[in-house]
Amino acid sequence: MSVPTIPDDWRDANRSNWDERVPIHVTSDFYEVDAFRAGEDRLRDFELTEVGDVTGRSLLHLQCHFGLDTLSWARRGAARVVGLDFSAPAVDAARAIAREIGLGPERAEFVTSDVYDARDAVPPGPYDIVYTGLGALSWLPDIDRWAEVAASLVAPGGFLYLAEFHPITDVLDDETGTRVVHDYFTREAWEEDEAGTYADPAATTVHNRTVEWQHPIGRVVSAICATGLRLEFLHEHDMTLWDRFASLEVGDDGYRRFPAGQPRIPLMYSLKATRPA
Repeated sequence: MSVPTIPDDWRDANRSNWDERVPIHVTSDFYEVDAFRAGEDRLRDFELTEVGDVTGRSLLHLQCHFGLDTLSWARRGAARVVGLDFSAPAVDAARAIAREIGLGPERAEFVTSDVYDARDAVPPGPYDIVYTGLGALSWLPDIDRWAEVAASLVAPGGFLYLAEFHPITDVLDDETGTRVVHDYFTREAWEEDEAGTYADPAATTVHNRTVEWQHPIGRVVSAICATGLRLEFLHEHDMTLWDRFASLEVGDDGYRRFPAGQPRIPLMYSLKATRPA
C-alpha cells in the first residue's frame, strides 16, 4: 500500500484557508444562514431517510464547519449534539448561531480540535451516532487513522454515518464529466492556490493555498470495516449539491444531475456502519 505525500505545512495551510472563509460563508447566499435561523432545515432528504429518527440520541459531528448540519440534528430531536472543527472562527460562529436559535451548551456544544485528536477533545462519549457530512474526508491524509478515531467514539448499538462527494468525480474533466484526466488511485497530495470560495467565487481572499487527498471508496470502506464496525449499506447517488461539472442541470429538488440522455456516474455516496450492541 503506497504512502500519501504529506507536505509539512498541510494543516496550517488548510486551517488558514478555512479560517478566512468562515465569515464569507456565514453571510453568503450559499448557506442561507438567515433562513436557517428562521427554521429552515439544512439536511439532505437522503440523509434524513438513512440516519433515521434521532430523537433522544446523542450525535457527534466531526468536521462540522460552522455547525448548521449539527444544529439541524438537534432541531430534529437529538438529545445532545457535539460539533468538532479545527477552525476556531468556525466554532465561534457555530456557538453564536446555537445561542441565536435557543440551543444552549447542554443541547449543542462545539469544540475546536483537529479531527485526529477528537477522542481527547470532545466531551466523554461514546455517542449513539457519529456523523460526517459532505466535503470532509478530502482534507485528511490518513483515512485509516480517521476511521479508527471515528469508530472509537461510536457507542455499542450505535453507528457511524458518512455522506461524501464521490471520488470518481475527481478523475474526470471539469466541463463535461465524461473524460478521465486524473489518476483515481493516486496518493499524491492535491495542492491548489485559488482565490475565492465555493460559496462566493468572487470573494477577495489572501490565504488561498489548500492541500487535499483523494480517497477511493474501497479504501474508505476497508478502513471502516477494519475498526470492527459492521457495514450496513453503501449507497451511490446520481446527484450532487453544486455545479461540479459545467454540464450538470438543476432539478426541481435542487440537486444537480447530468442531462437526460447522458450516461450517469455516481456524484455522491453515503454509508452506515454499526457497532454491535
